[in-house]
Amino acid sequence: MLRALVFDFDGTILDTETLEFRRWEALYVQHGRSLALSDWQQGIGTWNAFDPWLGLPAEVQERREQVYAELHAQIHADISAADLRPGVRAVLHQAQAAGLRLALCTSSSHTWIDPWLAQHGLEGVFEVTATRDDVTRVKPDPELYLLTCARLGLAPAECLAVEDSLNGATAAAAAGLRVVVVPNEVTASQPFSPLWPRLAGFEGGLEALSAADAPVTSS
Repeated sequence: MLRALVFDFDGTILDTETLEFRRWEALYVQHGRSLALSDWQQGIGTWNAFDPWLGLPAEVQERREQVYAELHAQIHADISAADLRPGVRAVLHQAQAAGLRLALCTSSSHTWIDPWLAQHGLEGVFEVTATRDDVTRVKPDPELYLLTCARLGLAPAECLAVEDSLNGATAAAAAGLRVVVVPNEVTASQPFSPLWPRLAGFEGGLEALSAADAPVTSS
């Protein structure tokens, strides 16, 4: 029986990932380089798995602090102007109305996610939150998801993970959760397992998430 939805944050609830990639991609182009999406994808949903500085000229790396300050300001401004992914807010409200518990499980830190949750009025929506501040190993390791389930007091099989990235979905599956993948622009081409149901977006609401999960629950 499904008792909780466990959401990833970056790229799933708020698509920070596409906005960040586009800014790094523009920085590469500015310096005559090309940033491969496949390289960037290695770091999505995890931490320090890909170092984008290595592909930039030495003169840029020598000014890393200044360049990063400017880049970070641009990324932050882009994210500040962005809304949640379409349909996310409705899914959260529908889940609450259906009596499903809600949790957040992210490889990001509280200092990163908390301001965005506040900006979008999501404070208090998630009963449980687990971040990289709470574990020694982030996704694709299952530790974050196991901690989330423990804090909920639920078995992993009673929880459905909603993820956008390969690293995140891998972590959830390894922890024993059911998984539905809802990729964004920069994760859509990742090699997701065919065993994980996939949706193009959240516009179908909770009903679409439940329907996607149905093959798993019936097995």
